[in-house]
Amino acid sequence: MAGGSRDPGRSVTSRVLAILGAFDTDHPRLTLTDISRRSGVALTTAHRLVRELAASRALSRDGDGRFHIGLRIWELGQLAPRRLLEVAHPWLQELFGGTGENVHLAVRDGLEVLYVDKVYGRRAVPIVSRTGGRLPMHPTGVGKVLLAYETEWFITSYLARKLERPTRHTVTEPGRLARELASVRAQGYAFTYEEMTLGSCSAAAPIIVDGLPIAALGVVLSSRRARELPRLVEPLLACAQQIARAYGRTS
Repeated sequence: MAGGSRDPGRSVTSRVLAILGAFDTDHPRLTLTDISRRSGVALTTAHRLVRELAASRALSRDGDGRFHIGLRIWELGQLAPRRLLEVAHPWLQELFGGTGENVHLAVRDGLEVLYVDKVYGRRAVPIVSRTGGRLPMHPTGVGKVLLAYETEWFITSYLARKLERPTRHTVTEPGRLARELASVRAQGYAFTYEEMTLGSCSAAAPIIVDGLPIAALGVVLSSRRARELPRLVEPLLACAQQIARAYGRTS
């Protein structure tokens, strides 16, 4: 959740960034009061800054008075480095075409995975990941893969935290999770079974360029079909390797 103190010494820039940071995938539409509370910016200041942001199209106001991120922010976002997405997306489409299942691409951002692309169909099992959304690393297939390939100090630090437990199947015991991560590194892919969401399971593989994992590729399907996960490993690994090769050629 976005936050921050109501420090009168904060700069205008930090307050504007806090206001924009109040919006996320779980809170895409906010009232002015919500924005003030989530950003830590005083209501009177938030009112003034939100009005200026709306005038510049950085925020837009709905008919019910709630605000959402405006087209100007979307336009600026398109200028961010997109090489990974441009290289990977056709391969995500190909993997989806071959499996008919949800396929997504994620990168590590801090202690979470950030989902940057997704291909899915109407008949695929519903999943909680959304493009632009974040989830913990250890209960997700893509997160478990990225965590497994991190440095030893990072893994140790991550496991020392109190780990979230979204379902009763989530592995949160540090010793058991460390053993799972070692197995992931040894075999080159990860499976999860209802660790993030009841009713779904996943397979994931790292996209490794110059010896480093730059992202992870995952497939999610209904847990009723969990026995089919092993057959997804070969196309998943092949797709991840193709993305890595294509990305390396454009470096």
